[in-house]
Amino acid sequence: MLIDISLIVIGLILLIAGGEFLVKGAVGISVKAKLSKLVIGMTVVSFGTSSPELLVSLQSASEGLPEIAIGNVIGSNIANLALVLGVTVLIFPMPVARNTIKYDWPMMMLASLLFFVFAYDLMIQRWEGLILFFLLVIFIIFIIMKSRKSQVVEMDEIPGIEDLTQKISVWKNILYLLIGLLGLYFGSNWLISGAKSLALEVGLSNHVIGITIVAFGTSVPELATSVVAAYKKETDISVGNLIGSNIFNIMAVLGLTAIVKPIGVEENVLSWDILWMIGFALLLLPMMVFKRKVGRFSGFILLGLYIFYIISLF
Repeated sequence: MLIDISLIVIGLILLIAGGEFLVKGAVGISVKAKLSKLVIGMTVVSFGTSSPELLVSLQSASEGLPEIAIGNVIGSNIANLALVLGVTVLIFPMPVARNTIKYDWPMMMLASLLFFVFAYDLMIQRWEGLILFFLLVIFIIFIIMKSRKSQVVEMDEIPGIEDLTQKISVWKNILYLLIGLLGLYFGSNWLISGAKSLALEVGLSNHVIGITIVAFGTSVPELATSVVAAYKKETDISVGNLIGSNIFNIMAVLGLTAIVKPIGVEENVLSWDILWMIGFALLLLPMMVFKRKVGRFSGFILLGLYIFYIISLF
């Protein structure tokens, strides 16, 4: 069991570090290609930060472990809204940008409902994955065009973009990119191996391992960044970032994974876990609309419900 836990921990560290290096390298190359900061933030950074989830889901699906692939996406989405947001606003209440309520939240709800509809026959097919990914591309183009027209870019949508777009030599960026890809490849391999063995030894299902340990692990970067930003009373991380991460998890991670290999869905996922994911998304709207701020009381509710949900899985 100790070896399995070690594999999971090392795998997670490699995934997190790999994701960081991938973003650094990809952003650097995008700057050399003279892409605007807005385009880089909305595409390269967003894809890069979702890369650990994507690699884990692809690896799981290819090894015949769809429960971990699906659990990873649902668990990450629930953790982002309930755990990460809940803990963050307990430290420091978080303001909500108008665009988050107007565009990001409806897109997250659409993605969540499409996920439910596509999973209804207990299989997410290639064409359904294509629809999810195609809608994401349209949404990104819409957001970029809207921001360019208004000439107002809410920088909370693009955290740390100034630091990321500093000039670094092209060879260094390529090196970062290669290190990132290697970290993601070996990290996802070891994480899945460890999770699979641990599930067998402890007697837990792959689904529970995927939705708790694996999903929590891939949500650790968001949790760490949010807590540090809240402690420093900075608004670098926002509700919009977390909602954006959820949109990418469903439409890019799940979409691309299904395109590569159709994903089977268990009945209990459809009748329990997806409903919790949609429930948290719905609950977030009144919290955001009230005073345009997610406060500490909302944090208690979110965190309490998250703890209840995790206990219910076991």
